Amino acid sequence: MGSAPESTPKRPNFLFILADDLGFSDIGCYGAEIQTPNIDRLASEGIRMLNHHAAAACSPTRAMLLSGTDAHLGGLGVLIEYKRSESGAKRFSGKAGYEGYLNNDVATIPEVLQDNGYFTAMSGKWHLGLRASQGPWERGFQKAFAMLPGCCNHYGWEPVQERFPVGGRPVHAEKGKKVDMTPNKTEDPNGFYSTDFYTNRLIQYLQNRSDDDKSKPFFSFLPYTAPHWPLQCSKAQRDKYKGMYDDGPYALRDRRLKKLVELGIIDESVVPHKVETETMGVGEWDELTPEEKKLSSRAMEAYAGMVDSIDVNVGKVVEYLKETGEYDNTFIVFMSDNGAEGAAMEAVPVMGDNITRAIHQHYDNSYDNIGSWNSFTWLGPLWAQASTAPSRLFKCFPSQGGILVPCVVKPPANTFLPSFSPGSFNRSFSTVMDFAPTFLELAGVSLPPASEKTVSTELGKGSATATRSMTTFRGKDVHAIRGKSWIPHFGRGKNVEDDEVWAIHSSSEPVGWELFARGALRKGDWKIVHFDKTEGGAGEGDEGWELFNVAQDPGETTDLAKTEPEKLKELLAHWDEYVVECGIVWGEVASSLGVSKDEAPQLWEDEVELQKAWMGARGGDCPVDCK
Repeated sequence: MGSAPESTPKRPNFLFILADDLGFSDIGCYGAEIQTPNIDRLASEGIRMLNHHAAAACSPTRAMLLSGTDAHLGGLGVLIEYKRSESGAKRFSGKAGYEGYLNNDVATIPEVLQDNGYFTAMSGKWHLGLRASQGPWERGFQKAFAMLPGCCNHYGWEPVQERFPVGGRPVHAEKGKKVDMTPNKTEDPNGFYSTDFYTNRLIQYLQNRSDDDKSKPFFSFLPYTAPHWPLQCSKAQRDKYKGMYDDGPYALRDRRLKKLVELGIIDESVVPHKVETETMGVGEWDELTPEEKKLSSRAMEAYAGMVDSIDVNVGKVVEYLKETGEYDNTFIVFMSDNGAEGAAMEAVPVMGDNITRAIHQHYDNSYDNIGSWNSFTWLGPLWAQASTAPSRLFKCFPSQGGILVPCVVKPPANTFLPSFSPGSFNRSFSTVMDFAPTFLELAGVSLPPASEKTVSTELGKGSATATRSMTTFRGKDVHAIRGKSWIPHFGRGKNVEDDEVWAIHSSSEPVGWELFARGALRKGDWKIVHFDKTEGGAGEGDEGWELFNVAQDPGETTDLAKTEPEKLKELLAHWDEYVVECGIVWGEVASSLGVSKDEAPQLWEDEVELQKAWMGARGGDCPVDCK
C-alpha cells in the first residue's frame, strides 16, 4: 500500500490505548472525580482533543480506527451480535459492508506499518471477528492476545459457557488458538483480571522482542474491555469510591458540568440536554426505593474503580517505556471507543439468549457483592447521562453523547512544534478515522494515489450516485483512507487566523454516522440527527430529521429543522450521498433501546427485580429490546 523513504529521521513508536464505554467526563482531566493521575499526566504533557468523535459503538469505532475509513466499508455496518439475531440476519444477510467482521476491502494500520518495517503487537478486546481467520494475527499484528467478542467477565469466569466445555466459542485467543483463562474466583491480584492481564501481556510482547524487532519502531494497541459491563474490580478499588455517589446521578451530573466549566472545556453558557428516562425504560432517581438507590450507587462505585484500574495500568506501560528509553519517541493516544453505556447489547455470544435469566441463575448482585467476580451489573441510562453531559444520550446513539469522546494525545518530542503547547486544548473537529493518515505520515509511509469509483443505488425516492475513493494494498483494491492527517493542522503554527485553514476537517466536508438505523451527518458547525421517536428522537424536519448548530448548541437542545429548511435540505443531500457511497442499509427501524418503563416486564422478586429500575433490564433476547 505504500513504502517508506530510503532515508528518514528516526520514526516514532505508537501506543494506542482504547477504553471501552468510557464517558466524556469520566477521567480527571475531563472533569471526573475519579482519580486518573497517569492519564492526567499524559494530558499535561500533551493535548486534550475536545471535539473528537468515534462511532456510536465499539466494533465500528475499531474498524474506523484501524482502517481510517467508514465502518460500513470495512464490514462493520452492524455488530455481529445483532447480525446473528433472527431480525438482524433477515435484514443484513449477504449485504456488503454488513459482514459483522473486519473485511478485506480495507487495509489496516498494522498491516501497512508491518510492511514498512514496524514491529506490531496488541493485547485486549478485538471485537472485529469471532473466528480465528478474522483475528488480529490475520490483520497485521505479529503478536496478539485477543478477547474476541464484545464483552467478558473481567475475572475470567464465564458460567454460561461452562455448560458447553467442549467446542465452545473462544472468548480469548492467541496465535489463532483458543485460550481458556483460569477463573479468578478469589480476586487474587496475581490472577486474571482483564485490565491487568492485557497490560502485562502487551508489556511482555515488547520485552520479548528479538534484537531485530527492537531495532524497529513499534505500533502497539492496548484496547481494554473496561469499564464495559459487567462492572467488576477489586474490593479496594470500588471501596475507594464508597459513598461518593450516594446522592445519585443528577447530583454527579451537576458536579461534572461545573468542573467542565472550571477546566475551560465547556463554556458556562452551554445548555445541557435534559436527562432521558421515559424512553429509556427507567424511572426517575427520586422514584426509586432506598434499596434501589443503594444498589445503583454501589454499581457506580464499581465503575469508578474500573476506571481507576485503567489509570493504574496506563501508568505501568508508560513506566515501561520510560525505563527502556522509548517514551520520548512514542506517540501515545488514550481515548474511549464511544460514549458511556446506558444499556447492554453485546452479551449474547457469552451470556446466551436471555441475559437476565443468566444473571438470575449464575450471579450474585446483592449489595455487598456488586463489583465482585460473580456479580453482573451495568450503569444504566441515568449514570451514563451523567458521564456524557452536557451531551445528549449515550452509546449506540449518533447524538453527541454517543460519539463525542475524551481523547488525550501525547506526541513524540518536537513532533507538533511550533503549534504544540503541553497541556493545551484542541477544539478542531476530528474523528477516529484521522489516526491512520496521521500515523502513516509520521511513519514516512506514502500511499498510492486514490482513484474514484462511481456507485449507485435506489433510495426509495429515485436513484442516486456517489463516488468511492479506492487505492491498492498488496496488489488488491481497497478503500482509501477517509480521515485527515493532523500533521498539517498542528504544523501550521499558532498564529493562523484563517479558521478554515486551521481546521483538521474543512467546514465544507460532510462526515456521517449510521448504526442500528440511527443516523447523523455533520458539516462544519451543522449536524442532522435521526432516530426513532420511541427512543427519544423528536425530529420535526423532513422524514423526522433534527437539525442542530452544535457549535452554539452542543447539547442538541434546539431543533432548527423548521427554521433552517435550506440548511436541512443541504445536509440531507449529503446524507443521501453518504448512504450510497458507503452502501448503507437505510430506511427501516432496526432496533430500539428503550420502551416505556410501564411496559417493562416483571423479572424476579430478588435483586434483579430491584435493579431493573436503574439498569433498564427486561426479559427477552437482552436487557434491551434488540429486535
